[in-house]
Amino acid sequence: MSYKAPVKDMLFNIEHLARIDQVAQMPGFEDAGLETAQAVLEECARFNEEVVAPLNFEADKAPSSHSGTSVTTSKGFKEAYKQYTEGGWQGLQHPADFGGQGLPKTIGSACGEILNSANLSFALCPLLTDGAIEALLTAGGDELKATYLEKLISGEWTGTMNLTEPQAGSDLAAVRSRAEPQPDGTYKVFGTKIFITYGEHDMADNIVHLVLARVQGAPEGVKGISLFVVPKFMVNQDGSLGDRNDVYCVSIEHKMGIKASPTAVLQYGDHGGAIGYLVGEENRGLEYMFIMMNAARYAVGVQGIAIAERAYQKAVQYAQERVQSRPVDGSVKGAATIIHHPDVRRMLMTMRALTEGCRAMSSVAAAAYDAAHHHPDAEVRKQNQTFYEFMVPLVKGYSTEMSLEATDLGVQVHGGMGFIEETGAAQYYRDAKILTIYEGTSAIQANDLVGRKTARDGGQTAKAIAAQIEATEKELAAGSADAQAVARRLKAARQAFIDVVDFIAAQAKADPNAAYAGSVPYMLLAGNLVAGWQLGRALLVAEKALAGGSNDAGFMKAKIATARFYADHILTRAPGTRDAIVEGADSVMALPMDAF
Repeated sequence: MSYKAPVKDMLFNIEHLARIDQVAQMPGFEDAGLETAQAVLEECARFNEEVVAPLNFEADKAPSSHSGTSVTTSKGFKEAYKQYTEGGWQGLQHPADFGGQGLPKTIGSACGEILNSANLSFALCPLLTDGAIEALLTAGGDELKATYLEKLISGEWTGTMNLTEPQAGSDLAAVRSRAEPQPDGTYKVFGTKIFITYGEHDMADNIVHLVLARVQGAPEGVKGISLFVVPKFMVNQDGSLGDRNDVYCVSIEHKMGIKASPTAVLQYGDHGGAIGYLVGEENRGLEYMFIMMNAARYAVGVQGIAIAERAYQKAVQYAQERVQSRPVDGSVKGAATIIHHPDVRRMLMTMRALTEGCRAMSSVAAAAYDAAHHHPDAEVRKQNQTFYEFMVPLVKGYSTEMSLEATDLGVQVHGGMGFIEETGAAQYYRDAKILTIYEGTSAIQANDLVGRKTARDGGQTAKAIAAQIEATEKELAAGSADAQAVARRLKAARQAFIDVVDFIAAQAKADPNAAYAGSVPYMLLAGNLVAGWQLGRALLVAEKALAGGSNDAGFMKAKIATARFYADHILTRAPGTRDAIVEGADSVMALPMDAF
């Protein structure tokens, strides 16, 4: 089926929830108001609908292939990537000083969703390049920036992140790749890296690998890891490409989903050592890599929203066309399209509400990022940075777990036809699964939320967010019957959230197993609450617009109906989740290990 970018919903969020008018008042963003956002999103939609989306289904059937040390991407990818870079899309939200457009993340993240909905496998290449750019902007020296940033921001070269090794998955303390210092200030890098997205491909002239490795004599554990730039091709003084570096792809993985994205095993140093350049200082590599990882984690959350949207659109189309059974209310005498049936409507509404709630949450988080980096007031920057950091595990964790529910429902709406690959519904389900795993599993996001974001400050940040939600509840309680119903559900979910925050703050040190046994459920509860909060805010905007004689009444009424459904069917999960966390911690660890 064809993909249609939900530009109207994105612009609603950008205008009313993320408040692009406030973002556009910040230094550097003066020309990035709503008019700019609309123009950029509409052009982004056109490009992806016409060029990138049509490649998705066929690329899943004929994925990237490996031969010798080279990788050939799926048919059409190379040409589409050329158009992508010529359009300036890689540099959309990167600094103009290095050739980017310097637009806010508030606009850039919406474009990211469109690209990922169009073709998740294709979009992974620009996603990793974005992370490499962020890392170099923050921690790279002047020479590294001058050599690599302009080419990465233009998309002429692409970037990767190299963390994982056969023996070191999430436990980066176990990294064994080594770096030997050379008299000229470079390093020779040796080791094997696995699961490297777009670690080898044919779409760009050079690939810039950011690699974690240990310098000889470094401390054990994560404190002894350094970060290096290791290019596929060496770069001459004049910026031209030189000799091939000693890094080669030895294989690519055969995967459950995102099949067209080449996931490479890279071998460093088999022919004398791969030349690498230190990023920042020795032994601070993990600190620098987290810059890249946090950018990627947010982006993976957007991927979850993107794939859920694609699955929703396909399910709606099928439900409007598939004729099966007579409606239970007798509204149609004979067999009718399945969208008449209540359970199909429930599934479609669940997909829609989850997707819109997470989209709204990610948009608000993006605006906080922009304020954290560009607001002239230091205290405002600090507050927004704290809020954004709390949001990252929610955007990544909740949105990707949500995408599994949404794509699962997409298959279910299709019935038996959903289990058949030819319909395409199964691809979204398969593609979505990796999102809860890479860039840190859901448990890793949840552990971050428990340890760094909640227990560390005794729950103060979490409760400050809860106070903002309570203010929205009061606005809703003074409104229509729908608004009042959402207020009641939001209040119950917020109270459940506060109970869990108090439990985690009290138990994180006293009984860490109890606190972390409920870490993923806590993350899901928090994400559910924040997404529901944003839909509550959206309902208030929609009702005000209708009262003012909106010329788009259908859209506003749909926004209200979606918010009400979310409150009644999804926010209501929160109290039960609270009980499982606070009252069910002991049962998680009760069964002896040898009884499993």
